[in-house]
Amino acid sequence: MTTPPVCNYEGSDYQQSFWDQGGRAYEDAVEAVALRRLLPASGKLLLELGAGAGRNTPRYRNFERVVLLDYSRTQLEQAHARLGDSQRYVYVAADVYRLPFVAGLFDAATMIRTLHHMADAPGALAQVRSVLQPGAAFILEYANKKNLKAVLRFALGRQKWNPFSLEPVEFARLNFDFHPAAVRSWLKASGFNVERQLTVSHFRMGVFKKLLPLKLLVAMDALAQLTGDWWQFSPSVFAACRASAEGQIAAEGAFFKCPACGHAPLAETPTEVLCESCGRHYPVTGGIYDFRVS
Repeated sequence: MTTPPVCNYEGSDYQQSFWDQGGRAYEDAVEAVALRRLLPASGKLLLELGAGAGRNTPRYRNFERVVLLDYSRTQLEQAHARLGDSQRYVYVAADVYRLPFVAGLFDAATMIRTLHHMADAPGALAQVRSVLQPGAAFILEYANKKNLKAVLRFALGRQKWNPFSLEPVEFARLNFDFHPAAVRSWLKASGFNVERQLTVSHFRMGVFKKLLPLKLLVAMDALAQLTGDWWQFSPSVFAACRASAEGQIAAEGAFFKCPACGHAPLAETPTEVLCESCGRHYPVTGGIYDFRVS
């Protein structure tokens, strides 16, 4: 099966360079506020898509288990070093377009700062819905094409692409901004109902970070987030979604499926997972399941 290209953070020090040392304390704090507002009070098994080095994973403390999925093995190694080998966490290297899980496995999922790397965003969302149970919660964050800065630049003739048109804009290779109306239509087509929207990172500009204390910026953003159902002009938008009532719940004990041929169940040993249908072997090393298909 041919899939779109993947934005691969293999070997990247993204967590350290962008978050820890990149002056992103404001963005991290306001995203934490949004997650606290939107996450279910409790749950059994959550899928964190684009988990990276596990920046957000501790925020899912109300879930019994969390599956961290990322295409980059080195990002998962950093997450493993940060979070440890707890039974709560399952580390999986895989392609979001070919998720290695049986249908109806998860009762919740998050995708934060990940959709903007998807050349086929509707296809990725459809894959997410396929592994969620009926009525499962899904929290999606995406980069907003119709942000205020882009609107002003377009109005002043300093930007060619139209922030009000529905098609995605690729401002760098495999980095996309999306129109909120387009994202809502893709979610609906994939079997999700959008229950709530929060606009996030209203004050991302450097001048605000320089002049105003972090606590004040976060408090201001927390208040502005509440307007998200009325309009979306912030750089980032969070959508709290609910999977439709259709579908199935995975059988007891079912977990992985072969991302190449779709066969389940798979035979698992401490060092590999085997698909008895197509004969593929998926290694398990350093506590990380590697389901990437070349």
